Amino acid sequence: MISQQQEQVIMRGLEGKTVIVTGGGGGIGRAVCLRFAEEGSLVAVLDRDESTARATADLITEAGGRAKAYAADITDYAMITDTVAAIESDLGVPTVLVNNAGFDRFMPFLKTEPKLWDQLIAVNLTGALNMHHVVLPGMIAAGGGKVINVASDAARVGSSGESVYAACKAGLVGFSKTVARELATKNVCLNVVCPGPTDTALLKGVAETAPNPEKLLEAFRNAVPMKRLAQPEDYPGLIALLASDDANFITGQVISVSGGLTMAG
Repeated sequence: MISQQQEQVIMRGLEGKTVIVTGGGGGIGRAVCLRFAEEGSLVAVLDRDESTARATADLITEAGGRAKAYAADITDYAMITDTVAAIESDLGVPTVLVNNAGFDRFMPFLKTEPKLWDQLIAVNLTGALNMHHVVLPGMIAAGGGKVINVASDAARVGSSGESVYAACKAGLVGFSKTVARELATKNVCLNVVCPGPTDTALLKGVAETAPNPEKLLEAFRNAVPMKRLAQPEDYPGLIALLASDDANFITGQVISVSGGLTMAG
């Protein structure tokens, strides 16, 4: 299948590019990794869970694509520095970065504790800052590149029970727009994709922290005009587009992929 996709040249400029995808071991991250492999990219599958990262990389290599798994915690700056150095040695300088890793707990704000805040901020905001800080210098030196940050519709409209998560993702939106301005003349484009409720292990895990998980999932479905949860495969097309040469004049934008849950413009 990969060879057929490559022959069709679906997206311009992705063939041979080194791409890092955080949280690439499952859900949206795995679907994104598979799509970049179909486009002929060299995929660095980064996940703190080594087994799931390897599983994604194996799926790609078995299909004839090029990928390597890297076990790393994005909240550890020194580890990310070493990991990116290894990626550059193994696959080349990454010129596409997809910050997809995320973590959440469903709980009203006044029932949360500072320890949980620190955990949520570390993964959802600080981890992404670490990735940008380590990857962007090499990207600039290589002549430019693309960053796609996966935030959330919670960043745009809020979401009851996800206050700190929403704050982190809103911070990521503001950060992306600011760095997009700072690096616009360096040929580096940063854009944000905001998923709505998505049928992943993360959402199921979040739902399990609620008093009635099934009721919560049903509420999510009913809130979406299309009356369904998103699937991981709903995102890779847009992310690949934003990473491609077809998006060379698109930067600092925030796009919802949520079945109409958020309509901004």
